[in-house]
Amino acid sequence: MVEKKGILNKLYVVVVLMTLFFVVIVFRVFNLQYVDGDKYRKLSQEKTVKNDTIFANRGNVYAADGNLLATSMSKYTIRMDVVAVKSEVFEKNIRGLSESLSAMLGKSTSYYQKKIRQAKKQQNRYLLIARNVGYNDYVRMRKFPIFKEGIYRGGFIAEQSTVRVHPIGKIAERTIGYDNKRGGAGIEGAFADYMQGENGWRLKQKIAKGQWRPINDVNEKEPIDGSDVITTIDVNIQDITHHALLSQLEYFEADHGCAVVMEVATGEIKAISNLGRTSKGKYYEKRNYAVWESHEPGSTFKLASLMAALEDKVADTSDVVDCEKGRIYINNRKVEDSKRGGYGKISLARVFEVSSNVGIVKTIKKHYDKNPEKFTKRIKSFGLDQLTGVKIKGEGKPYIPNSSEKSWSPISLEWMAWGYGVSLTPLQTLAFYNAVANNGKLVKPYFVKELRVGGKTEKSFGTQVLKEKIASQTTLNKVRKVMENVVEKGTAMNVYSSNFSMAGKTGTAKKWIPKYKDENGKTVYGHYSSKKYVASFAGFFPADEPKYSCIVVVHSPKKEKGYYGAIVAAPVFKDIAQKIYTTTPVNNQLVSDEISSTSIDNEYQDYYKKLRKYKTIMPRVLGMSGMDAVALLENMGLKVRFSGMGKVTEQSIDNGLKVSKGATVYLKLS
Repeated sequence: MVEKKGILNKLYVVVVLMTLFFVVIVFRVFNLQYVDGDKYRKLSQEKTVKNDTIFANRGNVYAADGNLLATSMSKYTIRMDVVAVKSEVFEKNIRGLSESLSAMLGKSTSYYQKKIRQAKKQQNRYLLIARNVGYNDYVRMRKFPIFKEGIYRGGFIAEQSTVRVHPIGKIAERTIGYDNKRGGAGIEGAFADYMQGENGWRLKQKIAKGQWRPINDVNEKEPIDGSDVITTIDVNIQDITHHALLSQLEYFEADHGCAVVMEVATGEIKAISNLGRTSKGKYYEKRNYAVWESHEPGSTFKLASLMAALEDKVADTSDVVDCEKGRIYINNRKVEDSKRGGYGKISLARVFEVSSNVGIVKTIKKHYDKNPEKFTKRIKSFGLDQLTGVKIKGEGKPYIPNSSEKSWSPISLEWMAWGYGVSLTPLQTLAFYNAVANNGKLVKPYFVKELRVGGKTEKSFGTQVLKEKIASQTTLNKVRKVMENVVEKGTAMNVYSSNFSMAGKTGTAKKWIPKYKDENGKTVYGHYSSKKYVASFAGFFPADEPKYSCIVVVHSPKKEKGYYGAIVAAPVFKDIAQKIYTTTPVNNQLVSDEISSTSIDNEYQDYYKKLRKYKTIMPRVLGMSGMDAVALLENMGLKVRFSGMGKVTEQSIDNGLKVSKGATVYLKLS
C-alpha cells in the first residue's frame, strides 16, 4: 500500500511538471506569436527577404543635331536555378538549351551541357551563365529552351544593371562628364539632380550559400528614367575640332592642349576638345583645360591692350611706334621681339600685326605709366576680370592685377601689356574675342540648350548678354581689320587662304615654373622657362561676317619642332575653319517647301503608307536610317531608345509582333 502511494506521488509530480512545462510552452508560443511576433517576423524577413534597388537610367545627353552623346544601357547577369526545373523538362531540353547558349556565347555545346548537369547534381540554385548581356541578347535568351518556362519552372534568373556609355567614343568625354564615385564633372555633373531618375526595387529571397535570387519574375517597382539634356554641341564640328587638335599635339609631342569653337551671335559652344598626354605618348580627355586652366595668355592679350589705348583715345592704329632694334629694358628687365634686329619705326597697327613686344610695351608705358589704374580699369571694362559663369564645375578664376595690390611692381603695367602677370582660361579669352566678332556684344558661353522630360521641353536656355557693348564701334572696326591683317600679312600669314577669310591673333608665352626641389634636393626658385612655352591662336571666321569664334591653346610643344603660336596653334585654327567651311553651310540658304523631286515624293508616300499600316504591329526597321526609324516608331506612339549612328542593325521587338502605345523599343545603329 505504501509502495502504491509512493508511485502515485511520483506520478503526481510528473503530471505537475509536465503541466508546468506545457504552460511554459503555451506561454512562449503566445508570446512569440502575439507579443513579439511582429518583431521576430520582421527579423526573419530581413534575414531571408530583401528589397534590392534597381537604379534608374540617367537621362540621356544629346548633341544639338540629335546624336546621342551619353546614355545608360541595360546590362544583365544571367543565372539559372537548376533545382526549379523538373527532371523530365530538364532531360528533354538540356541539349537545346546548351546549343542555344553555345551559338550566342561562343563556347561549345558540350561545355554548357556538362556545366548545367554538374550544377543539377550539386543542387545549385544560382548558377552563373553570363555577365554583361545586352538587352537584345537578354530578350533572345528568355526564349531559349527551359528558360522560356520562366523563373519558377525554367529557373531563368536575370539581374539588371545599368552602365553609362558614350556612343561617339572618347570625343568631348570630359565636357560631357560624369556623376559617380569620382565626383561630378562636365555636363553630367552640372545637371546631375535633373538627370537622376527614380529608382525601382525588386524582392529577393536568400537561398543557399548566402546567395539571393528574385522572388518574382518582374520588378515590384519599375525604375523611372531620368530626364534628358540637349547640348549645343555639333557632332560634325566636334569631330573636326578633336582630330585637328589631336594631330597637332601628336606631331609636336605637346603635354596637353584644348580647342573651342563658339557660335558668335549666340554663345553656343559647338565643339570643345581637351587632350592630355599619357606617359606612353597617347592623348585622351584628361581634364577640361578650356574651362579649368587659368594661365598667362601671352600675346593674345595684346588685343585687350590695343583696345584699351584706342578706347581711351590715347593712341590710334596710325600712330608711329619706334620698336628700335627689337630689345629694350624696363627696370633692368628685358623685353625682346622675336625678329632679330627688330622692326624699327612702324605703325601701331603693324605693331599688333607682327606682334612686337617692344612696340606694345612702349605704347602702354607711354600713355599709362603715370596712371596704371586707368589701364587696368579699362581692361576690366571688357569683362576680362569676370567668370563666364558656365554651368560646368571648376571654372578657373581670371586675374587682372590692381596697382593698389602689394604684389604690384615697377614692371607690372608693362608686363600686362604683352600678356604676363595676368591669368585667364581659354574660354574666358574666347568670350572676349567673340565679343569683338559680335560687334561688342559680350555673350555668355553655354553648353546646354534644353532640358526635356518625356520628349517635351521643360526648360530652355538661350543667349545671355553679359554686356551690350564692350567698346565703341570705331574701336571694334579698327581692331577687326588689324586682326584680319594678322592672317593676311602678319604673324599668322602662314595659314592665310584666298578661299576663305579669317581674323585673329597669335600668342606665344613662356611657362612659369613654380618653386620646386630638383632630384638633388636643391631648391629651384620660380622662374619663366626657356624650354616650355604656351602656343595659342584666338580669332573668328569669316572675317567680314563672323559666324564662329575659335581658340586653340597648346602647352609645352617640343621646342625643337616649334613653339610659336603661328606654327603650333594657328594651323589647328585654319584646319577647323576650312573643314567647317566645306562641311557646314556658313551662310543661310533659301529652302523651298515644294517637293522638287519625284523620287523624294515617292519616298515620302512610302513612308506614310508604312505609318498607316503599322498601327499596332511592330514594323521591320532593320536597314533603315536611324532618323527614319525613330520618326516612324515615335509616330506610332512608341518610345525609342537607340545607340550608335547610321542604319538600324538590331531591334528589340521583332517585326510582326503586336505592340501597345507607349512601349519602349531599343534600336542598335551601325
